[in-house]
Amino acid sequence: MAAARDIDSILKNWEYQPGEVTARLLKARNGREVLQMRVDMGVLQMETDLRPDGVRPHGAETYYDYLVGEVIREGGGFRLSKEQCAEADREFVQFYHRRLCWLSLREYQRAAKDADHSLAFMDFVREHSPDEEWTLSHEQYRPFVLFHRVQAAALGALQEHGPEAAISELNAGLEQFRDLFARYDAAEQFDQDELVKRLLEMRESVRQRYEIGRTLAEQLAEAIRAENYELAARIRDKIRSPGAG
Repeated sequence: MAAARDIDSILKNWEYQPGEVTARLLKARNGREVLQMRVDMGVLQMETDLRPDGVRPHGAETYYDYLVGEVIREGGGFRLSKEQCAEADREFVQFYHRRLCWLSLREYQRAAKDADHSLAFMDFVREHSPDEEWTLSHEQYRPFVLFHRVQAAALGALQEHGPEAAISELNAGLEQFRDLFARYDAAEQFDQDELVKRLLEMRESVRQRYEIGRTLAEQLAEAIRAENYELAARIRDKIRSPGAG
C-alpha cells in the first residue's frame, strides 16, 4: 500500500482563520525545531534559523550574505542583475512570512532579528539596485518592516527588562522613523503617519498600564534640548547610579 502523500489530516485538524496569522512551533522527525504557518489551502513550513527555506545560496547562510560577498569580489560598482533581483525578492518574502509568525507567537527577539535582516538587505539593494524603480518598489515597504522591528524590540524589552526599557525602544524607533521621513524630504508627514501614531499609542499605553511618567532617559533628552546642562548632568548621574530606572 502506497504511503499517503497528502496533508489532509493537517488541514482538517488546523483550521485556517482568514485575516489572522496562525503559526506554531513543533519538532520535525529528525528532532529539529520548525515553524509552520497556516495559509489558505495549505501550510508553509520554515526553518527557525538563517533562511526560512533552509537553503544555503551558493554556500552562504543567506542570499544577502552571498551578495555581500559578490560586492567584495567585484567592487563597489556592483549592480544586481535581473536574476539576482528575483532571488533577492524571494528572500524578502520568506523573511516576511517568518517575521509574521514570530510576532504571532510572541517570539519578539526572533521577530526583531528577522526584521533587522530585511532592513539591512533593503540598505544593500538601495545601494546596488539596477534602477530607481526597483529601488522604490522595496523602499515603500521600509516603514512597515521598521514598524515590525520597533514593535518587536519594545515588546521583547517589556518582557525581559520592564516598561522603561520598552519605552526606550519605542523612542529610539520613533527617531528612526523621523530620520526616514527626513531622508525622503517628508518630515512634515511624520506626525500624521499611521505607523508613527500606532507607536505613539503603544508608548502611552505602556505608560498608563505601568503608571510611568517621563523616564530618566527622556528627562535627559529634554534637558539637553533645553540646553539645561546642569540638570542634564544631574540626570546623567542618576542614570549611572546603581538601580537607576
